Amino acid sequence: MILKVARLGHPVVRTPAQPVAVEQIRTHDFQKLLDDMVETMHEYNGVGLAAPQVHLGLQLAVLEVESNPRYPDAPSVPLTYLINPVVTVLDETKVEEWEGCLSIPEMRGVVPRHKKILVTALGRNGERLEIQAEDFHARVIQHETDHLKGEVYLDRMDGMRTLSHLAEWQRFVMNQRR
Repeated sequence: MILKVARLGHPVVRTPAQPVAVEQIRTHDFQKLLDDMVETMHEYNGVGLAAPQVHLGLQLAVLEVESNPRYPDAPSVPLTYLINPVVTVLDETKVEEWEGCLSIPEMRGVVPRHKKILVTALGRNGERLEIQAEDFHARVIQHETDHLKGEVYLDRMDGMRTLSHLAEWQRFVMNQRR
């Protein structure tokens, strides 16, 4: 089932999410929620989706990058479920790159993110995950885990000068890159 995406301005987007109880993970309803979040992410061509973005204050995010029209040059990232994730920075180097967000439709901006991170979390079945990620993969994880803290990419931008409407970004920025 496709879930309704909360947009910036709805209080759930700016409210820190609560941890998921381990015993909740294997329940039918929670497993259905995971499937619905993946379906919603795919429907909107997202590369990640956090529970607060679908009106749920839970520390839960899904991500996957596979032939995504919004990010045509992005490397593949396998379907990943992050429950109660904790991010540790492994490389303080920050890389600036364009980001967008399903909760802030039709906009893009340049965001500095850590180059390399480690995320520890629980997976789809409550198993412990430890994932080292760098570059775009690390960016997606940082973007989604920010949502779990009530933050959005606008909060990470060094200023608003690069904030662009999607149509103008595609017309001017993307055309200059090619």
